[in-house]
Amino acid sequence: MKQRLSVRAIINDRGKTLVLRRANGRPTILGQYELPGGKLAYNEQPEDALRRYLHDDVGIHIKSAQLFDAVTYIDHDDRGIQYAVVVYLVTPVETNHPIRLSGNYNKYKYILLSEFQQNELTDLTQLLLGIIKQEEITDQTFKTVKVSGAKNTSSDTVTIYSDGGSRGNPGPSAAGFVVLDASQQVIAQGGEYLGITTNNQAEYHGVRIGLEKAIELKFKRIDFKIDSMLVVNQMKGYYKIKNRELWPVHERIRELMKQFDKVTFNHVQREFNQLADGMVNKTLDEHMNKRTDQIKA
Repeated sequence: MKQRLSVRAIINDRGKTLVLRRANGRPTILGQYELPGGKLAYNEQPEDALRRYLHDDVGIHIKSAQLFDAVTYIDHDDRGIQYAVVVYLVTPVETNHPIRLSGNYNKYKYILLSEFQQNELTDLTQLLLGIIKQEEITDQTFKTVKVSGAKNTSSDTVTIYSDGGSRGNPGPSAAGFVVLDASQQVIAQGGEYLGITTNNQAEYHGVRIGLEKAIELKFKRIDFKIDSMLVVNQMKGYYKIKNRELWPVHERIRELMKQFDKVTFNHVQREFNQLADGMVNKTLDEHMNKRTDQIKA
């Protein structure tokens, strides 16, 4: 089965959610309402795609975008494709300009989630808004999401997406992490250039720097999401570490874990780890650009 990535935006205004009515497309979605967004282009990051769709289709610029959820969806018109849909809660930049629709849509409206009519919405939108009781999003969600900068407590369980990558394996490498609170808002992110290492070493360093940031933020309960099955299974003790190059960073992680009440490790597909992967590539790009500038100088 083929897989494709997609992004969707939940834009809330005084308790109502923005939906757009399709003016073109296949018959099963024509004339129905959907959340803004669409498929990612090749090598495009989710937030970049989100900004592109909101600008091109609605004329909206993003002030902030908080990761809300990620779900999988199989299109009824093409069951050979599974979509991984990354959903964001979006706050637009305030402006006096009205919404400007592209040719893909002919109408928009804000409506209460409780007032949605099932036959008005695309199947995917029903899924994302909880009309068919999957990945339920209710009006209460918008009341309970913490605002950016809200105080967290040490008893909260935070989610850390970590990643690492090597351009060459071994080659120039970096590690990255993104910390999300209980309401799935990004509260910290970062990356570290590692020099010449392997992919596996870089993946482990992503865990290390994620733990170091969690200690700095005084969290005690951590749930890691990692796309390396090797790292997850080794940290759970299912696999032995045979590569001696991984021993030092593995032992460092074990020492850091002693400062927490609970640390868990769970595997996620690579398409759901785009935020941490973006930090890895950003760190590598910044290092490469800095090195190029130094050579030119």
